[in-house]
Amino acid sequence: MKPFIEKVKQENIGIVKENEPLSNHTTWKIGGPADVLVEPDHVESVKKLMDLIGLYGVPWRVIGRGSNLLVADGGIEGVVIKLGKGMDHLEIKDDTIQVGGGYPLIKLATVISREGLAGLEFAGGIPGSVGGAVFMNAGAHGSDVSNILKKALVLFPDGRLEWIKGEDMDFSYRTSRLQREKGICVEAVFQLEKGDKAEIVKHMQANKDYRRDSQPWKHPTCGSVFRNPLPNYAGQLIEEAGLKGFQIGGAQISTMHANFIVNIENAKAQDVLDLINHVKQTIKTKYDIDIETEVEMIGRPKEND
Repeated sequence: MKPFIEKVKQENIGIVKENEPLSNHTTWKIGGPADVLVEPDHVESVKKLMDLIGLYGVPWRVIGRGSNLLVADGGIEGVVIKLGKGMDHLEIKDDTIQVGGGYPLIKLATVISREGLAGLEFAGGIPGSVGGAVFMNAGAHGSDVSNILKKALVLFPDGRLEWIKGEDMDFSYRTSRLQREKGICVEAVFQLEKGDKAEIVKHMQANKDYRRDSQPWKHPTCGSVFRNPLPNYAGQLIEEAGLKGFQIGGAQISTMHANFIVNIENAKAQDVLDLINHVKQTIKTKYDIDIETEVEMIGRPKEND
């Protein structure tokens, strides 16, 4: 890793941090160290970094704001690419916006609503980045990214940088082709609609208020943990199974919303994983329903655990 890290530093790609605790970069505040964390400052910097990763054969993965992500206590081997500063540009042209993959989604929804543009109100309370939202087809309140994405600039592991149209993203519930092809959304173009600014702001604020009042944000959380096994809802099943407030280690099923796991006391990733498995087994036993996580679980177990 050392030759790779030194080369990355020489290329002035962005911020480079060795043995960086990923608990500093996830909304759960959980996760062991990355061998190296790199925050590229430009699209071309990401491409240059990927070229070096290919040249040195280094394992890699990308994160945005670290929501919907459980990093193991042993951390992550190789390089973690974080899209943040320098990858958070925004350009507004009439009813179309072009935005960097590192732009915070909640901030974007707020800014855009004040411009009198409709279509992003659903994102007012989703903790994540634009790139992560495209990757996951993030959604809420009956809408999602697939409804507004015009195209995305995607960097593939082989170094290709390609614009992909929204209709070619193979979107489905919390899913896109990027999950299959390991593509990094470094930029997105959203097609919105002009509307009444006051009504749009009101609508978006109502969505934010609903999430604030019905979901737990006083403790670190990643957002919803389980996919809804439609026509059922994960939170309702977990609550009816009597699991609200159930706790393992420092991780607890929220007493406010059963599809959230909160870090109430320095939780470890293993606490969360054990809690997830307990929920799965309970729901299977009680209702014969398989529920799957929408959280991505990555990294290596901690030695001697």
